[in-house]
Amino acid sequence: MCSKVLQPSSLVVVFETFLSSAATTVDEEKGNPLWQPCADFFITCILSCLPWGGADLIEQVPEEIERVMVGVEAYLSIRRHTSDAGLSFFENDDEIKRGPSDKDFLEDLWDKIQVLSSNGWKVESVPRPHLSFEAQLVAGKSHEFGPISCPILPSPPSVPSGISNGKQKHEAELKYPQRIHRLNIFPPGKTEDLQPIDRFVVEEYLLDVLMFFNGSRKECASFMVGLPVPFRYEFLMAETIFSQLLMLPEPPCKPIYYTLVIIDLCKALPGAFPAVVAGAVRALFEKIADLDMECRERLILWFSHHLSNFQFIWPWEEWAFVLDLPKWAPQRVFVQEVLEREVRLSYWDKVKQSIENAPSLEELLPPKGGPKLNFGAEDGNENNEHVLSGELNNLIKGKAPVREIISWIDENVFPDNGLEVTLRVVVQTLLNIGSKSFTHLITVLERYGQVIAKVCPDEDKQVMLLAEVSSFWKSNTQMTAIAIDRMMGYRLVSNLAILRWVFSAENIEQFHTSDRPWEILRNAISKTHNRISDLRKEILSLQKNISSAEEAAKGAKSELDAAELKLALVDGEPVLGENPIRLNRLKLRAEKAKEEVISLQESLEAKKALIARAIDENEALFILLYKSFSNVLTERLPRGSEARTLRELKTAQVDVMAVDTEEDEPSSMELDNENQRPENRQPNGGRRSSAYNVGEKEQWCITTLGYVKAFSRQYAAEIWPHIEKLDAEVLTEDAPPLLRSAVYSGLRRPINDV
Repeated sequence: MCSKVLQPSSLVVVFETFLSSAATTVDEEKGNPLWQPCADFFITCILSCLPWGGADLIEQVPEEIERVMVGVEAYLSIRRHTSDAGLSFFENDDEIKRGPSDKDFLEDLWDKIQVLSSNGWKVESVPRPHLSFEAQLVAGKSHEFGPISCPILPSPPSVPSGISNGKQKHEAELKYPQRIHRLNIFPPGKTEDLQPIDRFVVEEYLLDVLMFFNGSRKECASFMVGLPVPFRYEFLMAETIFSQLLMLPEPPCKPIYYTLVIIDLCKALPGAFPAVVAGAVRALFEKIADLDMECRERLILWFSHHLSNFQFIWPWEEWAFVLDLPKWAPQRVFVQEVLEREVRLSYWDKVKQSIENAPSLEELLPPKGGPKLNFGAEDGNENNEHVLSGELNNLIKGKAPVREIISWIDENVFPDNGLEVTLRVVVQTLLNIGSKSFTHLITVLERYGQVIAKVCPDEDKQVMLLAEVSSFWKSNTQMTAIAIDRMMGYRLVSNLAILRWVFSAENIEQFHTSDRPWEILRNAISKTHNRISDLRKEILSLQKNISSAEEAAKGAKSELDAAELKLALVDGEPVLGENPIRLNRLKLRAEKAKEEVISLQESLEAKKALIARAIDENEALFILLYKSFSNVLTERLPRGSEARTLRELKTAQVDVMAVDTEEDEPSSMELDNENQRPENRQPNGGRRSSAYNVGEKEQWCITTLGYVKAFSRQYAAEIWPHIEKLDAEVLTEDAPPLLRSAVYSGLRRPINDV
């Protein structure tokens, strides 16, 4: 376009097509405003082109571009201001009431384009390599962009309601997500030299490189460090990558991809980027109490993996102060979970060695012990259980068949000892045999899963089974999660049993101090969701295969019919039908094609029955999940509290559980220039104040509500089809307002419905 390779007028036609479609979409009479995300996407496409081609367009087709600019301004005047509620990185951001001056992403981009226009469309960050070949390009042939057509959007719900509108709005946001949600980690001073439009251009460069090289981490890092801009952008690069890694409801690429890119960038820019990453970690750590629970979990997984690639080197002495905080303080829990994940990626002694500069942090390391057989406390029972365990162990070593083991349990164990002892002996003995490695565990579950299924045939007994697994692997969170996940995979425990066990009294007490119960609950819900997703993919594949098979069967039948009607000479006489040998071959082919169609149709019917059952199970799972959340929150929310936001709950002090403070801590994330450390630290890495003034009950409620919101957001597509039942049975007027607020926020449902 710059050198007439592309006709500017044809690009203007594309812009006007986008404008027309966007304006129609947000028109309440002619369009469907619920699909405003689609309209915003079209306008974003227009505005995103202007930093690269605005100067040439203004020079070549000034009136047309002015008309487009007026059209964009008119669209912005009739569209609704969008909110990031439910998708904010920090919990407090969702609760802050935005004023008229606060702008959403599209409004902010429009302001940048207006500033660019007033500055004569000069952008330092956009290279112009075509100038060296302008003479040849101008002399060449010009090309038309070609017409485009915008997709036809669904009609508004025939019976408008909060639920029907919410479902369609959710569908629109899933199909047209905002490309970036900015995470402002560093203070403005780190990027203040950049012009607003330069920040946008560099972000676009970085996002394009990340998307294009998805899966090729080394090439991605190589291009990211060599962007064609005349200024340094390490801080902006870190913010952009972290904004993608922590983006809600899910990152555009797999989190491991961003982890590997950051590692390669640290190696490519050893003198600059590691310090920037360290500064980002310190800044996020300072605000960890306000960070969304899902973002917090991703940050823990990323940070532990990142350190494992750099010999676990980190100045842990800076964070030694967390030991002075209560056990439920988010900063203390963050350090504890990072160390636990590091042990999974290495081994206990190695991680202990890495914190030698802060040896007191050993208190936060997970227990070093391995599995533990837990038999009865009384001497007689203990001896009896050990004897039974030894007999079962001998049967397994002797490779006794499963049927024989089940008979031994029915005849020698259960009648004399009852269910509890039988379950404990069977489960802990099998787990002990499979405790040497993951492979041993899987082998035991494959070979002797029927024994466990015989002892634990219903949901109540499966809850007892899970308690035994947790007791056996009490010192190893990873093996507990793996064992339960494998048991669910082999259908030895149901998702409902896992949910009931997670909300048992013992686990509820850990909700705010450990990720152990949440990891197991996430795995169970994710596995249920993945089963449905896999079934949907299989159904789509079968439907395509059926269409192909029907076409093949139709072709075979036509060929057979034509052959049967064809006249052939046999012994000099005309006979109806082709050569018998070929005719038989065609008949066999037609029959085989017909059988293939019938077989595929039967498979499709079976898959549809499975997915119908899976969807019913999914509905029961989410109803029970939210009922469980409602019950525990009703019991534990502070009595008489009228808090309707987390901010109000944090300030509703019942007890002061923290150490006395000498002075108030500033909330700034300002970093000094030399080592990227927060300014409110002492030179030796200590803190001037280590108080955390949120009580234990309040922190328990804050953490639990954070997970309510995270689950609602992550599985919104599965929850919306059941929202009527959820409203009727759980989210009633009697439900805690904070619970309803968390669910609505996760679903991006208007909060005024609460």
